[in-house]
Amino acid sequence: MNQPTALVIDDEPDIRELLSLTLQQMDIQTKTAADLSEARALLMKKSFDLCFTDMKLPDGSGLDLVEWMQRQTPDTPVAVITAHGNVETAVRALKAGAFDFVSKPLDLDGLRKMVKTALRLRSARMRSDESPATKLIGDSATMRNVRDMIAKVARSQAPVHICGESGTGKELVAAMIHESGPRYGGPFVPVNCGALPSELMESEFFGHKKGSFTGAVADKAGLFQSAEGGTLFLDELAELPLHMQVKLLRVIQEKTVRPVGSEREVPVDVRILSATHRKLAELVASGDFREDLFYRIHVIELKVPPLRDRDGDILQLAGFILSRLAEQMSLPVPSLDDDARSALLAHQFPGNVRELENMLERALTLSNGGTIGAEDLRLEPGSAKPIEKAESGMLGSQLESIERDAIVKALEQTRYNKTQAAKLLGISFRALRYRIKKLNIG
Repeated sequence: MNQPTALVIDDEPDIRELLSLTLQQMDIQTKTAADLSEARALLMKKSFDLCFTDMKLPDGSGLDLVEWMQRQTPDTPVAVITAHGNVETAVRALKAGAFDFVSKPLDLDGLRKMVKTALRLRSARMRSDESPATKLIGDSATMRNVRDMIAKVARSQAPVHICGESGTGKELVAAMIHESGPRYGGPFVPVNCGALPSELMESEFFGHKKGSFTGAVADKAGLFQSAEGGTLFLDELAELPLHMQVKLLRVIQEKTVRPVGSEREVPVDVRILSATHRKLAELVASGDFREDLFYRIHVIELKVPPLRDRDGDILQLAGFILSRLAEQMSLPVPSLDDDARSALLAHQFPGNVRELENMLERALTLSNGGTIGAEDLRLEPGSAKPIEKAESGMLGSQLESIERDAIVKALEQTRYNKTQAAKLLGISFRALRYRIKKLNIG
């Protein structure tokens, strides 16, 4: 691979020299420009692997250059240099398409990490069409749009918020963003924010030092440190209590964490992806979610459509799922008869892809022979309703996807007291314990 090249745009000679020397020490050939017009002329003449631009230039704004580059040289990652603490400017740049941002005074260690990540975009583009990573199944227009959006946001380091109903595959989308981007060689760490006990959240996210609290018998790295160089996926972000929202905002802005019991800040290089099935804007309006965190985490929104809006994808998905399940069970791949196909197409799927998977797994287990009929699907006419409105006391007649959500909700409401959760659900303690094990609820 040829020696990488970078363009530095800043009207301050000292900043141009500092960045040039730092990049040259990393064996990166560097060109410099003092204003927008000079930068545009260089970008039209030559292809660069990376670009740095200050936000304030003599003949315009660095934001103008970012927007121009999205049209003229979209494959060149551009990082903006902002004043320290100017979060609003950084967010505007990320929304416009900037790869990342760096604040003055420059943190050279953080800068080098950013450069290495940006340069991996070249190899990420080369492998994107050959990657064996799991793909989203479906040829509907909505899913083509989702795949296009994944390809775009994978090139950036901007926080992405993935929204969609339960069971639509938000974690799969997050994993694909990670696999398609320059951090594909680093860890992908998913965490369900709603499953972490409130009193342990700070330790889980940021780690702790030995002896910092009862039970801390050794130093422990947190989730941010575990995701170093990769991606941290915060699922069900809306479940974070307000005190943790404050701490998360600070980590995102400062790019450092402080383990519980430590006096030192630890730098972290992590991309943040988040998801929830709830409407964050409504939670901001009600005061249950911080507005400043909302704007910092919601830089780019990616909507995952419900299965009922994916015309033509249901049967294709069903065939893929059946093939995978049959392989896992060492069975021949069954076929769906005409009645079963019609039933699937008519169903509303309130539990989305997760419901379809559970339904087909049950049908494959119960069917006789190599054909699945409508009766094997065990669909209940008129019973479909949104997961969010599922009643926790009616588990016997619900699909496993709804059953799982109802159990988790009951456990959270009772602070994980299984006896009280069983009473809330209207089942016995033994039945709840069996269902927790069966559904693999952690």
